[in-house]
Amino acid sequence: MTDPRRTGVVIATRNRRDRLAVTLRHLTALPERPEILVADNASTDGTRAMLARDFPEVRVLALPVNHGALARNHGARALDTPYVAFSDDDSWWAPGALARAADLFDAHPRLGLIAARTLVGPAAEPDPLNDVLAASPLGPATDLPGTQVLGFLACGAVVRRRAHLDAGGFHRLLFFGGEETLLAYDLAARGWGVTHCPDVVAHHHPAPAARTGRPALQRRNALLTAWLRRPVPYALARTGALAAEARGDEHARRALREALTRLPAALRERRPLPPHVERAARLLEGTSA
Repeated sequence: MTDPRRTGVVIATRNRRDRLAVTLRHLTALPERPEILVADNASTDGTRAMLARDFPEVRVLALPVNHGALARNHGARALDTPYVAFSDDDSWWAPGALARAADLFDAHPRLGLIAARTLVGPAAEPDPLNDVLAASPLGPATDLPGTQVLGFLACGAVVRRRAHLDAGGFHRLLFFGGEETLLAYDLAARGWGVTHCPDVVAHHHPAPAARTGRPALQRRNALLTAWLRRPVPYALARTGALAAEARGDEHARRALREALTRLPAALRERRPLPPHVERAARLLEGTSA
Protein backbone atom coordinates (compact mmCIF):
# COMPACT_ATOMS: atom_id res chain seq x y z
CA MET A 1 0.00 0.00 0.00
CA THR A 2 1.25 3.48 -0.81
CA ASP A 3 -1.70 5.57 0.39
CA PRO A 4 -0.28 8.10 2.89
CA ARG A 5 -3.59 7.95 4.78
CA ARG A 6 -3.25 4.28 5.71
CA THR A 7 -3.41 5.18 9.41
CA GLY A 8 -6.28 7.03 11.06
CA VAL A 9 -6.14 8.58 14.51
CA VAL A 10 -8.69 8.05 17.29
CA ILE A 11 -8.78 10.38 20.28
CA ALA A 12 -10.92 9.56 23.31
CA THR A 13 -11.76 12.67 25.32
CA ARG A 14 -14.02 14.01 28.05
CA ASN A 15 -14.22 17.60 29.27
CA ARG A 16 -10.71 18.65 28.26
CA ARG A 17 -11.58 21.03 25.45
CA ASP A 18 -8.51 23.27 25.63
CA ARG A 19 -5.98 20.44 25.80
CA LEU A 20 -7.78 18.66 22.97
CA ALA A 21 -7.46 21.77 20.79
CA VAL A 22 -3.68 21.78 21.28
CA THR A 23 -3.49 18.09 20.34
CA LEU A 24 -5.57 18.63 17.22
CA ARG A 25 -3.40 21.50 16.04
CA HIS A 26 -0.42 19.13 16.10
CA LEU A 27 -2.26 16.24 14.47
CA THR A 28 -3.82 18.28 11.68
CA ALA A 29 -0.35 19.60 10.78
CA LEU A 30 1.15 16.14 10.25
CA PRO A 31 2.54 15.50 6.77
CA GLU A 32 0.58 12.24 6.57
CA ARG A 33 -2.70 14.17 6.84
CA PRO A 34 -4.40 11.29 8.67
CA GLU A 35 -8.12 11.01 9.09
CA ILE A 36 -8.82 12.08 12.68
CA LEU A 37 -11.80 10.95 14.73
CA VAL A 38 -12.61 12.32 18.18
CA ALA A 39 -14.67 9.92 20.29
CA ASP A 40 -16.23 12.31 22.77
CA ASN A 41 -17.29 10.74 26.07
CA ALA A 42 -20.35 12.95 26.65
CA SER A 43 -18.37 16.12 27.38
CA THR A 44 -20.26 19.02 28.97
CA ASP A 45 -17.58 21.73 28.57
CA GLY A 46 -18.32 22.82 25.01
CA THR A 47 -15.95 20.31 23.40
CA ARG A 48 -18.29 19.54 20.51
CA ALA A 49 -18.99 23.19 19.76
CA MET A 50 -15.24 23.88 19.73
CA LEU A 51 -14.67 21.00 17.31
CA ALA A 52 -17.39 22.17 14.95
CA ARG A 53 -16.08 25.73 15.00
CA ASP A 54 -12.30 25.24 14.93
CA PHE A 55 -11.76 21.78 13.42
CA PRO A 56 -14.55 21.10 10.93
CA GLU A 57 -12.35 18.59 9.11
CA VAL A 58 -12.19 16.34 12.19
CA ARG A 59 -14.81 13.61 12.51
CA VAL A 60 -16.69 13.52 15.81
CA LEU A 61 -18.26 10.44 17.34
CA ALA A 62 -20.64 11.91 19.92
CA LEU A 63 -21.12 9.25 22.58
CA PRO A 64 -24.23 9.69 24.74
CA VAL A 65 -22.50 8.55 27.96
CA ASN A 66 -18.94 8.24 29.20
CA HIS A 67 -17.51 4.97 27.86
CA GLY A 68 -13.99 5.52 29.22
CA ALA A 69 -11.33 3.64 27.27
CA LEU A 70 -14.02 1.85 25.27
CA ALA A 71 -14.47 5.07 23.32
CA ARG A 72 -11.32 4.03 21.47
CA ASN A 73 -13.07 0.81 20.39
CA HIS A 74 -16.03 2.77 19.06
CA GLY A 75 -13.65 5.05 17.18
CA ALA A 76 -11.71 2.15 15.66
CA ARG A 77 -14.97 0.60 14.41
CA ALA A 78 -16.05 3.90 12.88
CA LEU A 79 -12.83 4.30 10.88
CA ASP A 80 -12.12 2.28 7.74
CA THR A 81 -8.33 2.76 7.64
CA PRO A 82 -6.37 -0.49 7.98
CA TYR A 83 -4.30 0.94 10.86
CA VAL A 84 -5.42 3.06 13.81
CA ALA A 85 -3.21 5.23 16.02
CA PHE A 86 -4.52 6.16 19.44
CA SER A 87 -3.93 9.60 20.92
CA ASP A 88 -5.18 10.98 24.19
CA ASP A 89 -6.35 14.57 24.35
CA ASP A 90 -2.88 15.50 25.60
CA SER A 91 -0.76 13.52 23.14
CA TRP A 92 0.08 13.48 19.45
CA TRP A 93 2.35 11.79 16.89
CA ALA A 94 5.70 13.00 15.59
CA PRO A 95 5.85 13.91 11.88
CA GLY A 96 6.49 10.74 9.89
CA ALA A 97 5.62 8.38 12.77
CA LEU A 98 2.32 7.25 11.29
CA ALA A 99 3.87 6.57 7.88
CA ARG A 100 6.64 4.56 9.54
CA ALA A 101 4.11 2.55 11.53
CA ALA A 102 2.08 1.81 8.40
CA ASP A 103 5.21 0.62 6.59
CA LEU A 104 5.95 -1.76 9.46
CA PHE A 105 2.40 -3.14 9.42
CA ASP A 106 2.54 -3.56 5.64
CA ALA A 107 5.80 -5.50 5.90
CA HIS A 108 4.80 -7.74 8.85
CA PRO A 109 1.35 -9.31 8.45
CA ARG A 110 1.31 -10.79 12.00
CA LEU A 111 2.03 -7.45 13.65
CA GLY A 112 -1.00 -6.38 15.68
CA LEU A 113 0.21 -3.49 17.81
CA ILE A 114 3.18 -1.12 17.88
CA ALA A 115 4.20 0.38 21.21
CA ALA A 116 5.91 3.64 20.29
CA ARG A 117 8.75 5.50 21.95
CA THR A 118 7.06 8.22 23.97
CA LEU A 119 8.58 11.63 24.67
CA VAL A 120 7.13 13.65 27.54
CA GLY A 121 6.56 17.38 27.91
CA PRO A 122 8.10 20.41 26.21
CA ALA A 123 11.61 19.07 26.82
CA ALA A 124 10.73 15.78 25.08
CA GLU A 125 12.07 13.70 27.95
CA PRO A 126 11.95 9.94 27.31
CA ASP A 127 9.15 8.25 29.20
CA PRO A 128 10.66 5.71 31.67
CA LEU A 129 8.53 3.00 30.07
CA ASN A 130 10.63 3.27 26.90
CA ASP A 131 13.60 1.58 28.58
CA VAL A 132 11.38 -1.06 30.16
CA LEU A 133 9.91 -1.97 26.78
CA ALA A 134 13.27 -1.92 25.01
CA ALA A 135 14.73 -4.29 27.63
CA SER A 136 11.86 -6.80 27.37
CA PRO A 137 13.18 -10.33 27.93
CA LEU A 138 10.78 -11.59 25.26
CA GLY A 139 13.26 -10.37 22.65
CA PRO A 140 12.69 -10.23 18.89
CA ALA A 141 10.74 -12.56 16.63
CA THR A 142 11.79 -13.45 13.12
CA ASP A 143 8.50 -12.27 11.60
CA LEU A 144 8.12 -9.07 13.64
CA PRO A 145 9.95 -5.75 13.92
CA GLY A 146 11.30 -4.44 17.20
CA THR A 147 11.13 -6.21 20.56
CA GLN A 148 8.18 -8.31 21.72
CA VAL A 149 6.31 -6.85 24.70
CA LEU A 150 3.06 -7.33 26.63
CA GLY A 151 2.50 -3.73 27.59
CA PHE A 152 2.25 -0.26 26.11
CA LEU A 153 0.93 3.25 26.68
CA ALA A 154 -2.42 3.71 24.98
CA CYS A 155 -1.49 7.26 23.94
CA GLY A 156 1.55 5.83 22.15
CA ALA A 157 0.07 2.81 20.40
CA VAL A 158 -0.79 2.04 16.78
CA VAL A 159 -2.89 -1.03 16.01
CA ARG A 160 -3.84 -3.07 13.01
CA ARG A 161 -7.56 -2.36 13.02
CA ARG A 162 -8.45 -5.96 12.20
CA ALA A 163 -6.29 -7.27 15.04
CA HIS A 164 -7.74 -4.79 17.52
CA LEU A 165 -11.29 -5.79 16.69
CA ASP A 166 -10.36 -9.49 16.59
CA ALA A 167 -9.01 -9.26 20.15
CA GLY A 168 -12.09 -7.40 21.36
CA GLY A 169 -10.37 -4.07 21.95
CA PHE A 170 -10.15 -2.51 25.38
CA HIS A 171 -12.21 -4.44 27.93
CA ARG A 172 -15.44 -2.91 29.20
CA LEU A 173 -14.89 -4.11 32.78
CA LEU A 174 -11.73 -2.03 33.23
CA PHE A 175 -13.26 1.21 31.89
CA PHE A 176 -10.10 3.29 32.33
CA GLY A 177 -6.70 3.17 34.07
CA GLY A 178 -4.07 0.55 33.28
CA GLU A 179 -6.28 -0.99 30.61
CA GLU A 180 -3.42 -1.69 28.21
CA THR A 181 -2.02 -4.95 29.64
CA LEU A 182 -5.23 -6.88 29.10
CA LEU A 183 -5.41 -5.85 25.45
CA ALA A 184 -1.76 -6.86 24.95
CA TYR A 185 -2.57 -10.27 26.48
CA ASP A 186 -5.62 -10.70 24.26
CA LEU A 187 -3.75 -9.76 21.10
CA ALA A 188 -0.97 -12.23 21.90
CA ALA A 189 -3.51 -14.92 22.77
CA ARG A 190 -5.03 -14.51 19.30
CA GLY A 191 -1.61 -14.86 17.66
CA TRP A 192 -0.95 -11.19 16.97
CA GLY A 193 2.47 -9.68 17.57
CA VAL A 194 2.86 -6.84 20.08
CA THR A 195 6.19 -5.06 19.75
CA HIS A 196 8.08 -1.96 20.80
CA CYS A 197 9.38 -0.03 17.81
CA PRO A 198 11.39 3.01 18.98
CA ASP A 199 11.48 4.62 15.54
CA VAL A 200 7.73 5.27 15.87
CA VAL A 201 7.51 8.32 18.14
CA ALA A 202 4.65 9.84 20.14
CA HIS A 203 4.60 13.03 22.21
CA HIS A 204 2.77 13.17 25.54
CA HIS A 205 2.10 16.43 27.39
CA PRO A 206 0.21 15.43 30.55
CA ALA A 207 -1.20 18.01 32.92
CA PRO A 208 1.16 18.82 35.83
CA ALA A 209 -1.29 17.47 38.41
CA ALA A 210 -2.07 13.77 38.39
CA ARG A 211 -5.69 12.80 37.80
CA THR A 212 -7.56 12.18 41.05
CA GLY A 213 -8.05 8.52 41.86
CA ARG A 214 -5.81 7.15 39.12
CA PRO A 215 -3.56 5.06 41.43
CA ALA A 216 -6.61 3.24 42.77
CA LEU A 217 -7.97 2.61 39.27
CA GLN A 218 -4.67 1.18 38.09
CA ARG A 219 -4.43 -1.19 41.05
CA ARG A 220 -8.05 -2.23 40.69
CA ASN A 221 -7.57 -3.01 37.03
CA ALA A 222 -4.34 -4.91 37.60
CA LEU A 223 -6.24 -7.20 39.96
CA LEU A 224 -9.18 -7.57 37.58
CA THR A 225 -6.77 -8.38 34.74
CA ALA A 226 -5.32 -11.15 36.91
CA TRP A 227 -8.75 -12.66 37.50
CA LEU A 228 -9.76 -12.30 33.85
CA ARG A 229 -6.68 -13.96 32.32
CA ARG A 230 -4.13 -15.35 34.81
CA PRO A 231 -4.09 -18.65 36.76
CA VAL A 232 -6.29 -18.78 39.86
CA PRO A 233 -3.36 -19.16 42.33
CA TYR A 234 -1.76 -16.07 40.79
CA ALA A 235 -5.00 -14.08 41.05
CA LEU A 236 -5.52 -15.20 44.64
CA ALA A 237 -2.00 -14.13 45.56
CA ARG A 238 -2.54 -10.72 43.98
CA THR A 239 -5.82 -10.35 45.88
CA GLY A 240 -4.13 -11.23 49.17
CA ALA A 241 -1.32 -8.77 48.53
CA LEU A 242 -3.75 -5.95 47.77
CA ALA A 243 -5.81 -6.80 50.87
CA ALA A 244 -2.66 -6.56 52.99
CA GLU A 245 -1.84 -3.16 51.50
CA ALA A 246 -5.40 -1.99 52.07
CA ARG A 247 -4.92 -2.05 55.83
CA GLY A 248 -2.77 1.05 55.62
CA ASP A 249 -3.37 2.59 52.19
CA GLU A 250 -6.58 4.32 51.12
CA HIS A 251 -5.84 3.84 47.40
CA ALA A 252 -5.45 0.12 47.98
CA ARG A 253 -8.70 0.03 49.97
CA ARG A 254 -10.60 1.69 47.17
CA ALA A 255 -8.96 -0.56 44.56
CA LEU A 256 -9.84 -3.70 46.53
CA ARG A 257 -13.41 -2.59 47.18
CA GLU A 258 -14.05 -1.77 43.51
CA ALA A 259 -12.34 -4.92 42.28
CA LEU A 260 -14.43 -7.14 44.55
CA THR A 261 -17.59 -5.42 43.32
CA ARG A 262 -16.61 -6.32 39.75
CA LEU A 263 -15.24 -9.77 40.54
CA PRO A 264 -18.43 -11.75 39.68
CA ALA A 265 -18.43 -10.18 36.20
CA ALA A 266 -14.70 -10.89 35.82
CA LEU A 267 -15.24 -14.54 36.71
CA ARG A 268 -18.04 -14.83 34.15
CA GLU A 269 -15.74 -13.41 31.49
CA ARG A 270 -12.63 -15.25 32.61
CA ARG A 271 -10.53 -16.66 29.76
CA PRO A 272 -7.11 -17.93 30.88
CA LEU A 273 -4.16 -17.16 28.65
CA PRO A 274 -2.76 -19.87 26.38
CA PRO A 275 0.30 -21.52 27.98
CA HIS A 276 2.82 -19.74 25.75
CA VAL A 277 1.40 -16.31 26.60
CA GLU A 278 1.25 -17.15 30.31
CA ARG A 279 4.92 -18.17 30.14
CA ALA A 280 5.72 -14.84 28.48
CA ALA A 281 3.82 -12.93 31.18
CA ARG A 282 5.74 -14.85 33.89
CA LEU A 283 9.03 -14.16 32.17
CA LEU A 284 8.27 -10.43 32.11
CA GLU A 285 7.49 -10.57 35.83
CA GLY A 286 10.66 -12.51 36.59
CA THR A 287 8.79 -15.50 38.00
CA SER A 288 8.79 -19.17 37.05
CA ALA A 289 5.94 -20.74 35.14
